[in-house]
Order: sequence, then C-alpha cells, then structure tokens
Amino acid sequence: MTASVLQIKAGSSPYPVIIDEGTRKDTWNIIRNHLNGEPSSFFIITDESVGNLYLNDVLSSFPETVKVNCCTVPSGESSKSFSVYEQVMTEALEKNLDRNSMIVALGGGVIGDLAGFVAATYMRGIAFIQMPTTLLAHDSSVGGKTGINHSYGKNMIGAFHQPSLVIYDTECLKTLPEKEWRSGFAEVIKHGFIADGAFLNWISEKVDDFHSIETDVLKEMLQRSISVKADIVQLDEKEKGIRAFLNFGHTLGHAVEAESGYGKITHGEAVAKGLKFALQLSEYLFGVKIPYEPYVKKMEALGFDLTLPPGITAERLLKRMKGDKKASDGDVRFVLLKNIGEPELVKVKDEEILKVLAL
Repeated sequence: MTASVLQIKAGSSPYPVIIDEGTRKDTWNIIRNHLNGEPSSFFIITDESVGNLYLNDVLSSFPETVKVNCCTVPSGESSKSFSVYEQVMTEALEKNLDRNSMIVALGGGVIGDLAGFVAATYMRGIAFIQMPTTLLAHDSSVGGKTGINHSYGKNMIGAFHQPSLVIYDTECLKTLPEKEWRSGFAEVIKHGFIADGAFLNWISEKVDDFHSIETDVLKEMLQRSISVKADIVQLDEKEKGIRAFLNFGHTLGHAVEAESGYGKITHGEAVAKGLKFALQLSEYLFGVKIPYEPYVKKMEALGFDLTLPPGITAERLLKRMKGDKKASDGDVRFVLLKNIGEPELVKVKDEEILKVLAL
C-alpha cells in the first residue's frame, strides 16, 4: 500500500502531507526525502501519553549523528497555557536551538498548536513539522494556525506559521479511545457540510464503527477531509475571507468548551453541538430546509450527544460568543449554510441566537 501525498499550497512555501501506516518509524527518511537541507538539530515536543506510545519509534528512526532533543509536557488542554509555553521555550533555549533547528510536534491538536506557537516565536520563527497522532489533528495540523488559550477565550494568543511537512501515521489512530474518534470526526463532518455533499454521503456509507474502519477507508477519509481544508487555506491563508468558513460549528462550539471548562468536553464534541445549532440557525434565518437530518442521525448513532450541557445558560453562551475573536464590533458572526456546500458568513442579532438556542 502506497502513501497518500497531498501538497498544501499555503504561504510562501508549499508543503506535503504524507499519510500512511507506520510513518513514525521512518521519520528521518521522510524528512530527508521531502525537505531541502538538513536542520542543525531537532526538538521533539510531545505529551506524556503520546510520548509513552510513540516517542521511541520516532527517535529510533534518527541516526546517532543527528542531534535530537525532547520535551514532554502534561497531556490535555491545560498544556496550551502561558506557563507551559514558557517552560518549553526555556527548554529550547537551554538546548541551544538555533535558527536552523527544527521543532517536531508529536501529538494531537494541543501539541500541534503549542509546538507550532513555540516554533513561530522562537528567535522570531523557526521551521517545524507536524506529526499528528489523533483524528482531530488531521484538521489542526494543516493550515498554519498555532496558539495557546487564555481564560478569556480559546486560541486567543497565537500566530499563523505553516509547517514544513506533515507526517501522518494512521497506525497511531488505533490506540485512540472512542471519545477522541468522535472529537476528530466532527471536523470531518464539518468539511463535508461546507464543501462536499458527496463526501458526506460517502462517510455515511463507509463509517459505522470507528474501530472497524479499514485502513484504505481511513486514508481516503483523511485525504478527502484535508483536501477540503487545503483548498480553502491556499486561497485565504490568514483568514481574511473564505477561510472563516472552516469555523462552521465553532462559534457555539468554542463557547460550550469555555463554559464547560477546557478539557471537560472535547473540542470535537463541542463543535458537533455547534454544527447542529448552526444548521438550525441557518434554516431559521434563511428560511430554507437543509437535508441534514440523515447526517445528524449518523452522528448520534456514532455516540455524539448533540444537546447542550446541563447548567449552561443561553445568556452565558451568548456572552462567550460575543467575546470570541470571530466576533465583529460586538456582533456575533456565524458561518451558516444556504444549503450543503453553500456556506456564508453572517452577523446574527442576539435575540435571534437566543431564540434558536431555546428550540
């Protein structure tokens, strides 16, 4: 079985996404084959869970002549913080990373965002590689968004910094718990809703149980989902226009995450709730009927809870949404659909949001 290779044409330097089984064990060769020049050293940033599973495989792929240092942070959303960012920066300085060093982000979305932000800001920016180990990270590892959280909101501090290479080992997904599969699958579904109804139908036919997905189906799903994002990002790298469509489901989703307390509910589970709400709001505001019910039922059959968490009021969610970085002059902007594959960015009045939240 050959690797799937996607070229992402964002920023000044296009970069490849390599998708295959067992790529972590061939990290060094993949780097040599796909990058020009050899970095002066490598700095692998991972978390405790991923490090225990896969770090040795990655390290074993490097020859002894190559300088490789490692930094392990706690697992979970709490590592996207100022304190952990400072800790990692300090370790990078202590290891004497220079401008020709390369950071490797080995882990899920949290590690990708944190390590990418370290790479973006260390000596005003050095190169880095994304090595996603979760389904959710298929989305965050491509496109160059990096950052950490603030108590006022998710990803409020960050930078656009494209990776030089993405190495995606599908074997890593086999160790994921059901909850993490759902978290990533919400982003796959999102890409179908905003761009590709045929992809939505394909997903519904091919995916009945996360742990029985065949490797070729998984690779095709990742490739098609990443392709949707790649097509948008290469047209709008810094989110000045259509890249905002990738936030479908995220406006309410981020508010649910923040109100629940980061880490209490996974990003994808929150986004899934946001997807259903955005679809309902789309129908209400545009006066259309969108054929989304089969896909919502598919999500529910896969274990998604699409209801809002108990104890969180509509007023609190609205306040969170008005403070989101996607808000504009206090107005909440939503990505809505006129139909599947027809997204539009819309300012929505407070009373309209509250009315649909109450449905």
